[in-house]
Amino acid sequence: MMVACFPRRRRPSSTNADAYSSTSASGQVSARQSRASALPTKEYKLVILGGVGVGKSSLTVQFVHSSFPERYDPTIEDSYRKQAEIDGQSCMLELLDTAGNERFADRRDLHLKQGEGFILVFSITDQRSINELAALREQILRVKNTDRVPMVLVGNKCDMEDDRAVTREQGRALSEGWGNCAFYEASARQRANIDEIFYDVIRQINAQTAGKEGERHSKSIRRKVKELRCGCRVQ
Repeated sequence: MMVACFPRRRRPSSTNADAYSSTSASGQVSARQSRASALPTKEYKLVILGGVGVGKSSLTVQFVHSSFPERYDPTIEDSYRKQAEIDGQSCMLELLDTAGNERFADRRDLHLKQGEGFILVFSITDQRSINELAALREQILRVKNTDRVPMVLVGNKCDMEDDRAVTREQGRALSEGWGNCAFYEASARQRANIDEIFYDVIRQINAQTAGKEGERHSKSIRRKVKELRCGCRVQ
């Protein structure tokens, strides 16, 4: 990964300049926090899916608690709640960490119906884990009855490069085949790309909601124009 380097700016020697800079930055943060607190908190339901042992629970726990669980039971489903500020909006995220065990497959449709956004996880150390995701995605599209579903593809365990079995190109190719689905490689252990994954799904949900609201507004305008033209009320 290429890292862009920029020349470091010299700090003003004046203590007054430092004080002004600190006060200004503090004021900007306070203003952003005030704007976020003034908006009602939006709630979102996200579902994390993938095979056994790919690190779904580790990703979720790292996002919620900023810690890496060394031990966990992959057969247990769990749910979490986390409050976050995303793009100036206060958000409450309800996260369902599904079990990869087939024993829970009969409950999956219910989870998919309730979910608004989906995170599909594979391990870069396990070729089979990425192969299993196509069927999961098809199940999501079937249950939601649309191919426009907020979704992110995640290749977890990118810190285990020596054990890599799935190339980045494979992940990109799969995401492109899914209609340019967002794709990230992440490390739950090193907390790499963790926030980005969850925030991306939220932004997709917001964009989709805004699009639907815009379409409803357009339909309302077209209906009113039609009423004016014909002099009657259209039901």
